[in-house]
Amino acid sequence: MTVPLPAAAAPADLAPRGWVRLGGVPGVADWAAAALPLARQAIATSPEPWRCGGTWFVGVDALPNAGDGSVAGVALPAALRAMLPWLPPVWHRAQVSTLRPGYPRPWDGESAAAFGFRRNRDAAHVDGLLPEGPDRRRHLREPHAFILGLPLTSADPAAAPLVVWDGSHEVIRSALAEVLSPHPPRNWPDIDLTDAYQAARRSVFATCARVELPARPGEALLLHRLVLHGVAPWAEGAKAGPEGRMIAYLRPEFTDIAQWLRAP
Repeated sequence: MTVPLPAAAAPADLAPRGWVRLGGVPGVADWAAAALPLARQAIATSPEPWRCGGTWFVGVDALPNAGDGSVAGVALPAALRAMLPWLPPVWHRAQVSTLRPGYPRPWDGESAAAFGFRRNRDAAHVDGLLPEGPDRRRHLREPHAFILGLPLTSADPAAAPLVVWDGSHEVIRSALAEVLSPHPPRNWPDIDLTDAYQAARRSVFATCARVELPARPGEALLLHRLVLHGVAPWAEGAKAGPEGRMIAYLRPEFTDIAQWLRAP
């Protein structure tokens, strides 16, 4: 579902499916073009190792965008900002997620089960629920407001595209609300969400359609913060430029954690 720019820009409706692909928004291609050389430099100079057998650069906080979202003096387009469900007072540095042919391969420290889940289930997850400790118990550590993906390079549709599960945001919201709602929001980071989250994820796999979302520079991928998503394996024969498949992800956090469940 590609949503073109309306005559008067208004927040995109994430309610039905938990995602929209925004096309034709003026200025997005210019932002991506300005961000690409900075992303290249960040990857080239980063001490962060490539994961998955050298096929994935995670790139959290790698892009040196300014606090207003601009890169190299090129503003995050006003027309795009108008389509977002919420605007942060300050933009964080974007993640630069970069994939190469062959993704995924096993990497040191990844269990056979984790690799199988990455290969067969796209490493499906909800952002902000971080696995911690030897048992990888999940807690709400990063109450994102939304996920905005801005492709920086062109790649074939089968070159490790973003994957989402249609409507999964409401399945996840219902399951986690049952656990969190009895507690004051200030205590939500202390609540172990692992069991409810894993059960909800199994329900999503059984009931929600899996959708691949390839995108090109000049488009934007807007995801609901609770939508289950991941990355598909790089299909044999799929092509991309020398940088691979590169997307900058902006994931601003709510200042009020209660909004993580209650906002649309």
